[in-house]
Amino acid sequence: MRHVTGRARRAGVALTAVLTWAGLLAGAAGCTADGTGDIGMGGIDVGGLGKPPAPEEVIRITPDDGERDVRPDGKLRVRVPSGRLESVRVVKSQDAQESPVPGQLSDDRLTWEPDEKKLALAARYTVDAVALDGHGRRSARHTTFTTYVPEERFIGYVTPENRSVVGTGMIVSLQFNREIDNRAAVERAVHVTAKPPVEIRPHWFGGGRLDFRPERYWRPGTQVTVTLRLRDVEGAPGVYGLQYRRFSFTVGRSQVSLVDAARHTMEVRRDGELLTTVPITAGAPKTTTYNGRMVVTEMLEVTRMNSRTVGFGGEYDIPDVPHAMRLTDSGTFLHGNYWAPDVFGRVNVSHGCVGLRDVKGGGSDTPAGWFFDRSLVGDVVEVVHSNDKKVAPDNGLGGWNMGWKEWKAGSAVK
Repeated sequence: MRHVTGRARRAGVALTAVLTWAGLLAGAAGCTADGTGDIGMGGIDVGGLGKPPAPEEVIRITPDDGERDVRPDGKLRVRVPSGRLESVRVVKSQDAQESPVPGQLSDDRLTWEPDEKKLALAARYTVDAVALDGHGRRSARHTTFTTYVPEERFIGYVTPENRSVVGTGMIVSLQFNREIDNRAAVERAVHVTAKPPVEIRPHWFGGGRLDFRPERYWRPGTQVTVTLRLRDVEGAPGVYGLQYRRFSFTVGRSQVSLVDAARHTMEVRRDGELLTTVPITAGAPKTTTYNGRMVVTEMLEVTRMNSRTVGFGGEYDIPDVPHAMRLTDSGTFLHGNYWAPDVFGRVNVSHGCVGLRDVKGGGSDTPAGWFFDRSLVGDVVEVVHSNDKKVAPDNGLGGWNMGWKEWKAGSAVK
């Protein structure tokens, strides 16, 4: 009889245990109700070999897959109840353009949330996430959802034009096509910066206009950048912004002209130095010219002027007014005059405009032509000693007639 060593005896015990466990497994497999051979064992998952959970049970994504009309304040979130997120990639499709949505994983890697808390409107979001569950099993999930498409939008029409060169009196002005109720939100979405830096502050004129300016006229050579982040900003209930754009302009040389209505003269100063003094005619006693600082907002080689378009009767209708520069929205111009040749420097006869001597068709060697050729949109024209009130700050770019403290008080962001 062979001597049985301790090692062999231990091996035999182990073999017997394996055979016994195998028999139990076989018996359990034969006892399943559906005959599939799955391990029942009273509901116990033996050795983690049970059926893995569905991806949506491992990776929870909000909003739900296929959800529509998600509001901008809807929460975008990816999380796992246990285990960890390996990767999350979110892409936003809007206006036929795709862009990644940046976000952050929590320290425990159980949650991902976007950096930008508000969702874009009229956009399609795609979410791809990969995670490991609590047992180390990998799952992947792909979902999409779309956001609310608003029926009503608002836009802002901006002055001055992109890449323009303007005078030192230019004021950045936004005219909105809809009345703005949520002025603070809209104001926060508009950024005006300058190089070299200067303090620039906003002022609301009602709910339809927002202007920006520094305390004093811009320094010549200043580069000004305007950034509109109005897209998806709710300006009024159910009315959302449409624009996301940036533009800039350059401040040229300084030119400020002083019109003395009583003396019938205009002094033209360039960078503080007097260039010339020209004779003018201002508003007649019954149709006086506004006092105050006005800014050139439009320059027209030739234009038609009809008294009925500015609140008068049929006093005049001149089809070919030369060298016309608009100073107010209400119709004040500085322009050439060929139909009253003997009034300049002597008497005021206009219906509120400032007139300079000119010839029919406009001449380059006349006072009006000379001044027109040396002017920019954004130049300042100040009128003094007229028997009229000061021009309103919202009549054209008249904001320079308001003190700095009062101007700053017109901000909606307190």
